[in-house]
Amino acid sequence: MSGYSNVTFDEIEIGATASAERVVGQTEIEALLLVSGDVVPFNLVEGVTVEPSDLCVEAVAAEAIISGMLERRLPGPGTRIVSQQLEFNGVIRVGDLVRATVTVRQKTAGNRSVLFDCTVDAAGETVLRGTVIVEAPHRKASFPELSRPEFMIRRNDVFARLLKRCEPLAPVSCAVAHPCDPDSLMGALEAAKLNLIVPVLVGPAARIRALASGLGQDISNYRLVNTEHSHASAEAAVSLARSGEVDTLMKGSLHTDEIMAAVLSTQGGLRTERRVSHVFVMDVPAYDRILFVTDAAINIEPSLREKADIAQNAIDLARSLGIETPKVAILSAVEMVNPDINSTIDAAALCKMADRGQIRGAVLDGPLAFDNAISEIAARTKSIHSPVAGRADILLVPNIEAGNMLAKQLQYFAGADSAGIVLGARVPVILTSRADNVRMRIGSAAVAKLVVHARRAAIPPLK
Repeated sequence: MSGYSNVTFDEIEIGATASAERVVGQTEIEALLLVSGDVVPFNLVEGVTVEPSDLCVEAVAAEAIISGMLERRLPGPGTRIVSQQLEFNGVIRVGDLVRATVTVRQKTAGNRSVLFDCTVDAAGETVLRGTVIVEAPHRKASFPELSRPEFMIRRNDVFARLLKRCEPLAPVSCAVAHPCDPDSLMGALEAAKLNLIVPVLVGPAARIRALASGLGQDISNYRLVNTEHSHASAEAAVSLARSGEVDTLMKGSLHTDEIMAAVLSTQGGLRTERRVSHVFVMDVPAYDRILFVTDAAINIEPSLREKADIAQNAIDLARSLGIETPKVAILSAVEMVNPDINSTIDAAALCKMADRGQIRGAVLDGPLAFDNAISEIAARTKSIHSPVAGRADILLVPNIEAGNMLAKQLQYFAGADSAGIVLGARVPVILTSRADNVRMRIGSAAVAKLVVHARRAAIPPLK
């Protein structure tokens, strides 16, 4: 590994100079903006997304470049910046070639101070000019040259975009089954404050009132349906949906099996001809679009017929959220049909079903391994030519184990936010984990609201 050495005070000569240049990338600009507290470029501004070419920082950011030159090159490690007088002009934009130069003008032996003339040029224009006084190191030292680290900015702005899409729409009525812990109750109440839902709280009335009071929340304006226990809460919530009194359901602090047993009951449930399935709506910082993962929560080992319904449910959802023709990647361990791997055979059959109109509204491809589904580079490397490969909107997993592990890896390793919803029943079911925070519950409520309005208006469920 190569390295470099610092320059001690005694070694520094008048007129000594050091310079460096590099092209400023988008991530660097965004990081500087975040440090300054400016988050506008990461959100919608009056409905228009800021383009990368529009991102810039004031020339004052060039001060950081000069500091880096002094503290790492000349004089190098052990240097302490004492004072500076700098003038700034212009901006630094993504793609600019930036050149920084520091030159020794004066030395003072008593306190090892060194006066530097400093300039930074960007795109042929001087954006920084001035002087910096440092205390130079007095001991010689050598240091390894480390590779420049890469970093990624976590935005997680999908939910913000969904909320914006919800703004002009009326809130939908929602039966909240057993909201008896802080997250489930606050999730429902915050969703109500954002005009996403009008909650009907279903559960032990005294317990819910006590919880709300302890949280400092006023629930007097919301309907409260009293039940004795969680099973009764699930049944009562489903009954409200079946009678048409609510547009959607939200799982509270009860087990998924409890509410789904009520939803799927042959006596008083919410079954339709369509197979019920779960979809994770995921905001993955490293991916440039909304990602749908299905089914990771309900269907354990779905058959080919069930996978067709699972795919159609996810397609309808993606269309409800504004994706006109979603791209569906049917996942397996390999890209080739292998008779020994059932998921590859199912994938090929699903693609043919789509060709024959049995699955509608999307482009399907599979089998695809995960890397080929989400990475264009991986797809090109393996010579996979497909409108889906590398650009998938929907990941259809082979079974619940693969889906559950994939979704949770994206959450905990990749920093993804997720919303969860169940489709295929008479009403959408907001199915969140008991570990999900209020933000995720709000995201799920936004998804449910868009689904309800899509069903009412522009996008009827595809047969």
